[in-house]
Parts: sequence; C-alpha cells; structure tokens
Amino acid sequence: MQGAAETSHHLYPLISDLGLILMTAGIAVLIFKKIKQPLVLGYLIAGFLAGPHFPLFPTVQEKASVEVWAEIGVIFLLFSLGLEFSFKKLVKVGGSASITAGVQIAAMIIVGFTTGKLMGWNFMDSIFLGAILSMSSTTIILRAFDELGVKTQKFAGVVFGTLIVEDIVAILLMVLLSTIAVSQQFSGVALMESIFKLGFFLILWFLAGIFFIPTLLKKTRNLLTEETTLIVSLALCLLMVILANAAGFSPALGAFIMGSIIAETTKAEQIEHLIKPVKDLFGAVFFVSVGMLINLDTLQEYAVPVIIITFVTIFGKTIATMLGALLSGQPLKQSIQAGMSLAQIGEFSFIIATLGMTLGVTSGFLYPIVVAVSAITTFTTPFFIKSSLKVYQRVQKIIPQKWEDRLDNYSSETQTIRKTNHWKKYITGVLSHIIIHTVIIAGIIFVSIYYLIPLANGPITFYSYVFITLVAILPFLYALALQRVALPSLKLLKSDNKNITPLILIALFRIVICFMIVFIMINELINPLVGAIVLVVLIVFGVLFPKKIQAWYNKIQNQFIENFNDREISEAIRNKSDLTPWDGHMTTFEIPQESLLSGQSLKDLKIREELGVNVAIIKRGDLIINIPDKDEKIFPKDILYVIGTDEQVKDFELFIDKSLVGSVDYHTEIVLQGFELTNDALCGFSIRESKLREKSNSIIAGIERNGERILNPQPTFILQKGDILWLVGDKKKIAHLFAE
Repeated sequence: MQGAAETSHHLYPLISDLGLILMTAGIAVLIFKKIKQPLVLGYLIAGFLAGPHFPLFPTVQEKASVEVWAEIGVIFLLFSLGLEFSFKKLVKVGGSASITAGVQIAAMIIVGFTTGKLMGWNFMDSIFLGAILSMSSTTIILRAFDELGVKTQKFAGVVFGTLIVEDIVAILLMVLLSTIAVSQQFSGVALMESIFKLGFFLILWFLAGIFFIPTLLKKTRNLLTEETTLIVSLALCLLMVILANAAGFSPALGAFIMGSIIAETTKAEQIEHLIKPVKDLFGAVFFVSVGMLINLDTLQEYAVPVIIITFVTIFGKTIATMLGALLSGQPLKQSIQAGMSLAQIGEFSFIIATLGMTLGVTSGFLYPIVVAVSAITTFTTPFFIKSSLKVYQRVQKIIPQKWEDRLDNYSSETQTIRKTNHWKKYITGVLSHIIIHTVIIAGIIFVSIYYLIPLANGPITFYSYVFITLVAILPFLYALALQRVALPSLKLLKSDNKNITPLILIALFRIVICFMIVFIMINELINPLVGAIVLVVLIVFGVLFPKKIQAWYNKIQNQFIENFNDREISEAIRNKSDLTPWDGHMTTFEIPQESLLSGQSLKDLKIREELGVNVAIIKRGDLIINIPDKDEKIFPKDILYVIGTDEQVKDFELFIDKSLVGSVDYHTEIVLQGFELTNDALCGFSIRESKLREKSNSIIAGIERNGERILNPQPTFILQKGDILWLVGDKKKIAHLFAE
C-alpha cells in the first residue's frame, strides 16, 4: 500500500503538470484561432502563463518532467518535418533554391555572429545567434501564403525550395554547433570530422532505409490498418532515434532522417496524416515549454537587443535572400518577393536555441530574446508578403533601366540550355558511384566488426562470419570496380581516341579502391596469411561467377530504384509547377459537369488566342494527355494544367467559373527547356508553319527576342534567327530537336 501511495505521489505532479499545460494551451489556441494569429504564439503565451515567471497563475511543479515531454515533442516535430521533406525534393529544387538558401544562410550566420559580438556577447552566444537567424519558419509562411492566396504564384516555388534546403542545413548546423559546444572553440579539423561522419551516416541510413523500409511496408500492407501503421511508423522513428544517439548525434536528427526516408514511400501521406495528432500534441508541449522560459524582467532588460535583432532579422534576411535569388538566376520581381517572404525566424530557431540551452553553452537571456524576435517577425511576415509587389514596383522605378535589363539577361542565361560538358557529367557520375558504394561496403564492414564478429565463440564461427561479410560486400565491390556509369557521356567520350588513356586510368583507380577496401578489412579482422588466401578465393569467385554477381547486384539495385521511385510515380502528375518561364506559372482547373466547355476542342475554344494561356496537360480519370493538340476535346471532370501569368490565370478561372483536375499517362517526362534558334530552315516561318509542336510534342510557352519576352506567343508569330524558344513538352523529343 505504501508503494502504491508513493507511486501515486510521484505520478500526480506529472499528470497535473501535463493537464495544466494542455489547459492553458487549449484556451490560448482557441483565442489565437479566433483572432486569426499563428497557434505557435498561443503556445508560447500559454507557456508563459504556466511558467515560474507569472505568479498569478498555477505553475508547473516538476520542470524536469516537462523537459522530457518537450524532448519527445522535438522528436515528433522533426519526424513530421522529415515526412514533408524528402531527399528527392532536395534534388528537385535544383541549383536555384540551393544557391538562394546557401547565400541567405551564410550571410545571416555572419551577420548574426557580428551583431552578437558588437553587442558584447561571448563567442557561443554569437555563433548560436547567427545559426538561429539563418532559419525561416515553414509554418508561418504556409499560413500566410494560404491567407493571401499566393501559393500558386511564381515566387512561392522559390520560397518552398529554399525552405527545403534550410531544413537539411538546420540539421547540419545542429551537428556542427554540438561539436563547437563540446570543444568550446572553432576547430576546423573537428568540424571536418563531424561533417564527414554526418555525411557517412546520412548516406548509409538513407540507402539502407530506402532499400528495407518501403519493402517492409509493401510486404505487410495487408496487415497495416490505421492503428498498426501508426505504431509501426512510431517504432521506426524511435528506432532511428536510438541509432542516431548511439552514433553520437542528437535524437532529433534520427527522427528527421526516418521521416525523410518514409517520405519516399507510398505510405508517406497516410503516415503524415496519422502522425499529425501525435505531433500536434507533443509539439504543443514543446512550444509551451519554450514559453515557460519567457521572463518579462529579462525582456525588459534586453529590450534594446530585441529591437536590434528584430531589425537585423527582417532587413538582413530580406536582402540576403533577394541577393541569393538574383545570383541563382531568378528575376528581380521574384527575388524581392521571396526575400520579403522569408524575413522571420521559426521552429528550427527554437530547436537550435533549445540545443544551446541543453548543452549549457548559451546564456539565459538568449532564449527569451529569440522568442520575442520570433513573435514580432511572425506578425510582420504577412504584411511584408502583401507589400512585396509594391516594393518591387518602386524598386523598378528607382533602378536604371540598363541594370534591370542586365538582371533580366542574366536570369535568362542561367535558365537557357548550355552545351553539355560530358567529362564533367562522367566524372560526377563516377564520384557519386564511388562514394555511394564505398559507404555501403564500409557500413557492412562496420556492422560486421562491431556487431557480428563479437558473437563468434570459436575459429569456425569467426571465419564463417568473415566469409558472410565478404559475400555481402562482393556485389558492391564488383559494382565499385566494374559497373559502368554515366553511359551516354561515356559512349561519347570513347568515340574520341584522346580520351581513352584518362578513361583507363579512372577504371584502374576504381579497381585500386576495391583492393584497398579489402586489404583494410582483412588487416582489421584476419592475419595477413589467411587474409591473402581469402583474397585469392574472393578474386577466383569473382572471375568464375561474374554473371551471377552482376545479376545479384542488379536485383539489389532494381529493388532500391523501385522503392525510391514508388511515390514519385504515383504522384508524377501532381508535380508540374516548374514547367513555365519568367512570371508565368502552372495551375490546375477542373471542368465542371455543367460547363459549356464540355465537348469543345481547344481549337474551337481559342483559349490561347482569347485569354493568352496554354493548356499543357489534360488529366482525364486515369489518363494523362501531355501537350494536347488543337483537336483535343474537353470533357466534364477533366483537369487542365494551364500556363499563364497571375492575371491570365485569373481570367481563365473566371472563364470556366470553377476549378479542378483528371489524368492520362504516356510515361513521358514533361519539362521546361529553352534553346537558341540557329536553324535557318525555321526562320521566317510562323510557329504554326514551323511544326515545332508536332516535331517535339511540345508547346512554345515563351520566346525571347532582343531582350523582349513574349509569354504564350500566338500561332502566327514569325520566328527569327537568334530567338530563344522556351518549350514545354517531352524531354527526350525536345533534347533530340535541340541536338539537331
């Protein structure tokens, strides 16, 4: 009875604290929902009310218990962010978003660090401030975009791509800041070791995760109800949390990685839906715990730093993002709009601030300052986004015309097709191939040395485990040494005799790497004599059974590729927003059943002639019609993918009254590509007469001539030599046309 009483006594504060947190959070979020303000601010205020710095309200009794809940909240928050992230998205955002994010993050780290030092802060407070200011808020931006109705505008794609890059950089920053915090100094060697270690485990976890987890989910799909799917996904999340912690990384990193792996599966959307209530619950506890640290006395004491950092955040991030977008080739208009959209700090800023506090390396005043700056910039963000177009129009009047022309030309040149450097493409392919397969082999050896070999209880089992390890790495050794990569570029390079010698040297280099890996492994596990015998056996096995090894590797590779592309294939039709140049963008509209457009052809409707928009894709049930011809008819429930400016799209929306979508797939990849017209045979002819549409299964979305841009030109437009044509259509056919 006494034990039960003690258990009840220890349990009661935990339950009462959680009840107090959720009660205050519930009231606060209802109020903030009513006044249409971000719920995060409601959580922060709820935390302040339940915290020790507000005596007029019941206070949380056991702060340590709340910190445990908050740690769980960070884990599920990062897991949810990972589900929205996806490594494939990072690749798809391309150079533009990467450059924009890279410039903005680097600039704000420097500006934040300098600001901290100028205010007399120590090194750790200043470097953490720089990292905090470099992160923007996905939640706040999404909410503002929804309310302002700008999610489909051109600049929104730049903003979303930048946020994706920021997510992965935030994880890297957390690892680097942890290293700096432990060493208490900026050690280049330690940072490089941390980056190398992080890169190794990221690649290993991602490759292994993509190979095993989608397969697991597919094999057990008949058993996966909503309940079991939730439990399995949480189990996978916490498994990666344990692995990340064992590898010396933060638990949040493991949660993010598992989320990004699951994001590549067909179950991603369902899991994201199921995990949302869990994430919302523990995320609320996390933000409430942040609010508990708000001290009005501290904020009053540091009111001047709050004002300074707020101005640095708003104007520093606006300018840095704008410069990054301009450098990446974005037009001035989209650059200014993107810059003014990212002028705030948010979720990852709190997490980085929490990291500094948890490690005990930042001062107590930093956290409440960050909360205050976040609150202020949250309120300013919608106004900045709304006024960004007016700011662009004013800037356009101020800057000289020649500057604007140069920016437009630079933007155009960065997006126009350039001659392919086949050596660069081949070397990039070889290096990627070497890195990936070396990491896989090293990962298998690592698992063998630290987990498999220690289980051996005698020479027989020891050599059996060594043999198993060698057999496991054999297909990857074969691929590392002999698998051909970047075949199109390799074939073209082989056609020139002067390239034969360097190609042979590269092939020999790959073989040497394989021998080095085997030698290192043998040196670690076996004495040299036995190792030499094993090496000979390995070589003989490779010589006698090359086809079986190749087939084994192909099976593994095909399984990985199938898993990796599963979700992309099922969602291919949904991701067409990048198929338009300049101020144009792609939007989808559904044809209502009662629409008078039904049964009419595109030629009869004269959509391009009357409204200036192009219909790039028609989705009809399970059918996707890419680049429909003029005789294609429109039917009820068709989904039209339309290219045009914001004004043209709005006119088209009025034209059909209502909007929605459908699908047909000819398994063609639709892209936007531009190239200069050098073919004299096409010059002097109209677009209709040139038959470019028929030859390349594409539409001309835009033409540049002498610095002038024409979006969706008329079929009667006469082509001239030197015109830069922007085509939306079949990637292979456009490339073939350009090659001619």
